Amino acid sequence: MPAVLLGRKLGMTRYFTQDGNNVPVTVIQAGPCPVTQVKTTETDGYSAVQIAFDDVKPRRSTMPVIGHDAKAETGPKRFHREIRVEDDASAEAFELGQTVDVSQFEGVKYVDVSGTSKGKGFQGPMKRHNFAGLEASHGVERKHRSAGSIGGHATNLGTGPKLKKGKRMAGQMGNERVTTRSMDVISVDPERNLILVKGPVPGANNGLVYIREAKRLNRRKTRLAKS
Repeated sequence: MPAVLLGRKLGMTRYFTQDGNNVPVTVIQAGPCPVTQVKTTETDGYSAVQIAFDDVKPRRSTMPVIGHDAKAETGPKRFHREIRVEDDASAEAFELGQTVDVSQFEGVKYVDVSGTSKGKGFQGPMKRHNFAGLEASHGVERKHRSAGSIGGHATNLGTGPKLKKGKRMAGQMGNERVTTRSMDVISVDPERNLILVKGPVPGANNGLVYIREAKRLNRRKTRLAKS
């Protein structure tokens, strides 16, 4: 199974390398995550490993979750995530109750980080889709931030009684799952369960994030990963 962990985004800071370079980094508290379930083809029809993160008071949890986590000899957790693996042998390499920590990212150069972006409420098309707006010159009606005509794409033929699906208009912005790919791993601190990645991570501080070993790299980073 590739290196995978659940964690919380703590915030951003700066990290000075040995060469004196100033690198903007995001600090993530990654794990430790106990293994709360091991699934195999014989019992569940597929192979997977479930990990959990963040202790929660029993009175704020539910009886099914408390009983589920008790099988792994751990208290109730707030978040659970399932990771598919290739075969039963990969799943059975983990034991129920085993702890997975940030040390597995030592030697990993790039990671993908997923989180829920900040919700910005109902926004207009200029803020939501970077529209330029209408002309700000004389003779233009007072609707400079308007989306403009929306009926020209009614159907694939250009005619019809309703808008074409996917038309960019005003609406809810943010509060959606976002993945930042191929982020550089600057430092790993197993003693404090911290991992520092270069650049911004989706979501607000203290938000839940999902960290995994990068799945796809560009040409430059592919060469660097092999070196």
